[in-house]
Amino acid sequence: MNITNCTPEASVAVRPKTITEKMLISMTLVTITALTMLLNSAVIMAICTTKKLHQPANYLICSLAVTDLLVAVLVMPLSITYIITDSWKLGYFICEVWLSVDMTCCTCSILHLCVIALDRYWAITNAIEYARKRTAKRAGLMILTVWTISVFISMPPLFWRSHRQLSLPPSQCIIQHDHIIYTIYSTLGAFYIPLTLILILYYRIYHAAKSLYQKRGSSRHLSNRSTDSQNSFASCKLTQTFCVSDFSTSDPPTEFEKIHTSISISPFAHDLGNPEERQQISNTRERKAARILGLILGAFILSWLPFFIKELIVGLSIYTVSSEVADFLTWLGYVNSLINPLLYTSFNEDFKLAFKKLIRCREHT
Repeated sequence: MNITNCTPEASVAVRPKTITEKMLISMTLVTITALTMLLNSAVIMAICTTKKLHQPANYLICSLAVTDLLVAVLVMPLSITYIITDSWKLGYFICEVWLSVDMTCCTCSILHLCVIALDRYWAITNAIEYARKRTAKRAGLMILTVWTISVFISMPPLFWRSHRQLSLPPSQCIIQHDHIIYTIYSTLGAFYIPLTLILILYYRIYHAAKSLYQKRGSSRHLSNRSTDSQNSFASCKLTQTFCVSDFSTSDPPTEFEKIHTSISISPFAHDLGNPEERQQISNTRERKAARILGLILGAFILSWLPFFIKELIVGLSIYTVSSEVADFLTWLGYVNSLINPLLYTSFNEDFKLAFKKLIRCREHT
């Protein structure tokens, strides 16, 4: 989100970069951009070419990958050029388009993480009922909502930017931090509110998963095979997010029917053992859930929180930062588009198999 470069200090003369500095910066940023393109393209291709991944939950993952790919294709290259040359040479119109696309795509990427968390929360806390509602149409509506909100958050500057841009040198492509209300509105809508929702949702997801693990490991749960246990198992299978052996997001609509026809040979039958062993398995799964949630939340917070803290501080005229710090924080946020395809697919066996298939196909061409 290139409003990092849009601070009052941007108009202050900066020390020209040396050839060595430009080469190091270029190599680093180009590598990040190339990897972001590659990984997100791989996710999109895996979902498009693997029938088993054609599920509503994965449509959200695919939409996130498309959004992050747009960041890598439309935003990052121009940012690299601007940083290396310390000057904007593509004219007013391209500047307007770039800034708008930057803000919209980055905001949309963040909001995608929010709806993915919401989808997982519904799936694990209300598995049986939500399995019937979790359709492609519902996923499409969630994606459309995310893009609509992103546009409403990022577009307002267009209404006043044209008047302010005339006063800027043609070598600059920045958004002025002269609307405090908009700064508060945009940072709340693009980050702080989604961050709060994500933290609450994943906190509840973890505790719901922990409860399921404990039920699954209890001797009462294993011996009685009560309706409650069947519902718990159904919740695990339907979400496949915090259960079984991985954090998959693939959950075929027919899985609920399969559970009823095969409940007699469910994984519970294989979990029979002494209480200590069952408790150890439960604890292991809880630690894995905590570790994966920590990775998801940690990557998101570390990538974007410094940027949005800076945005508030600069927007409220509390403090200014150098252009080097501003650029670093911008790209720290961009890196989240590189991390997302790793975090949201690496713990899914279906995705792993799809990636291996893509690699084999690539080797044979």
